[in-house]
Amino acid sequence: VAISACEKAGQWQLALSLLHSMIDVRVETDVITYSAAISACQKDGRWQRALNLLSLMPDAWVVPNEITYNAAISACEKDSQWQLALHLLSLMPDERVVPSEITYSAAISACEKGSQW
Repeated sequence: VAISACEKAGQWQLALSLLHSMIDVRVETDVITYSAAISACQKDGRWQRALNLLSLMPDAWVVPNEITYNAAISACEKDSQWQLALHLLSLMPDERVVPSEITYSAAISACEKGSQW
């Protein structure tokens, strides 16, 4: 809940700090926790941090879902990282995650911003 509040308030640094604190003291994290932290990074254009969090999820035994991927793809879209956005989209079937309209829209927007449309 606290990380979601940080995300909504645009406090990505605090969201990451809370997530790392949870991990340090061995509080169980889940897909909602990671998705909120990724979304907080996305809202501030911190696509590298968002993708880093996504890459850490398997080590935490947390499986990304549609919302997680939407946030990560949107983070790429904000900085015209169209290749990364499309790569993330291509990974979704391997994770058994079905892309939604939001997913496709973010990927298409990333291509448009990268002049690949």
